[in-house]
Amino acid sequence: MQRIYLDNAAATILDKRVLDAMMPYLTTQYGNPSSLHYYGQQARAAVQQARHQIAHCLGVEAQDIIFTSGGTEADNLAILGYLKANYPEGGHIITTAVEHDAVLHTFQALAEGKYDVTILPVDSVGRVSGEAVQEALRPDTVLISVMYANNETGMIQPVRDIGMVAKKAGIAFHVDAVQALGYVPIKPQDENIDLLTICSHKIYGPKGIGALYVRQGLDIMSEGYGGPQEHHLRAGTENVAAIVGFGTAAALLETERQSRARHAYGLKRFLYDKFITPSSNIRLNGAMACSLPNIINFSIRGMDNDVLLIAMDTAGVAVSAGSACEAGALEPSHVLAAMGTGEEWIHGSIRVSVGKENTMAEMEQAIVVMQSILDTAQGGKHE
Repeated sequence: MQRIYLDNAAATILDKRVLDAMMPYLTTQYGNPSSLHYYGQQARAAVQQARHQIAHCLGVEAQDIIFTSGGTEADNLAILGYLKANYPEGGHIITTAVEHDAVLHTFQALAEGKYDVTILPVDSVGRVSGEAVQEALRPDTVLISVMYANNETGMIQPVRDIGMVAKKAGIAFHVDAVQALGYVPIKPQDENIDLLTICSHKIYGPKGIGALYVRQGLDIMSEGYGGPQEHHLRAGTENVAAIVGFGTAAALLETERQSRARHAYGLKRFLYDKFITPSSNIRLNGAMACSLPNIINFSIRGMDNDVLLIAMDTAGVAVSAGSACEAGALEPSHVLAAMGTGEEWIHGSIRVSVGKENTMAEMEQAIVVMQSILDTAQGGKHE
C-alpha cells in the first residue's frame, strides 16, 4: 500500500538538503560551542551562521534570535520571561480563545496567580479583530499574545492591526508564528511584533529546535538556571546539528516560499472544489480567504472523527483531527468550539494539511478514500 501523508501542519519531512547540512555536526564536527579549542569554535561558528540565516529570513538582527527546544518553550519564555522581568507583581494580559495550548494553558496558569486574563472570543471563521483588542485594553494591560495563523484551521489573524494597537498603547505584543512562517513573509519590525515564536519542523527542518525573536531593548528573564548560553536566557549546550538544520531550512524557505504556497493552495483548492463544496453534509471550518494555503479544516455531519481518521489511516491516508499536541484528547477542539461550531459538526472535524512533497494524484486518491468511507458509513453516496 502506498501511503499518503496529509498532516504537514503537525510535522514536515526533513528536506534532504537540510539533512546534508546537519550531517557533519552529527559525525565529524562534534565540538561543544562553549569550548575554546578548534572543535568548539567550529561548532560555535555553525550556530552563529544559523542564527544569521534565521534573522535574515525575519529581517532582524542575529542577536535578536534565541534558540529553544521548539515552539512551546519559546512561547513560555516569551510570556513568562517578559512578565517576570517587567511585571512580576501582576497585571492585565490579553489573548484569544483559539491559541495553541502552549499559549492558552500558560495564560490559564497565570490567571490562577497574580494576573488578570482576558481571553477574547473570535468570529464564526475563527478571527479576532484589532478593534476587539483595542476595546479590551485597560490601564493595567501589560501583554497581548495573538497567534499569526491557527494550527487547526489555518486562519490568519490581523496581526499588523493588532500590532498597531499594541504599539500605540505601549504594550508588548507576542505572536506565535509557528504555523505561519512557512507560508507568510513575516517581518516583526514592520508588524510591531515584540516577541515572535517560530520552529523548525513546520518548514522541513528537524524536530526539537525552535527560536524566539526578542525586540532589541525588550527585557525578558530566563525561566531556568545554568550557563550563559543564548544571551543568558536559555542555559544548556546547544543542539548544534538541529540549529544548523533550522538555519538551512530558513534559508531555503526564503527562496522557495512563494512556489511552495502556490503548490499547496492548488491542492487545497482542489479538495475544496471537488469534495467539500458539492455536499451539504460537509462544512468548511473557517474560510478560504484569510487562511494559510496549506491547511483546510472541514466537518462531516454525523461522523466521528476518530472513526474517520482510523479508517483513512487503514486505507493509507494520514490526516488529523486538529493539533498534533492534542492527539488522543477526548474533548472536542477548543478552536472549533470558540468559533461556535454546532454539535452536529464539531465531532466530525478533519484537518488536511499539504506540503511541497504532495501531488495532485495523492489528493485525488485521498478524495476517493474519503468518498468510499462516507459511502460506507452513510449507506450510499453523499450529496
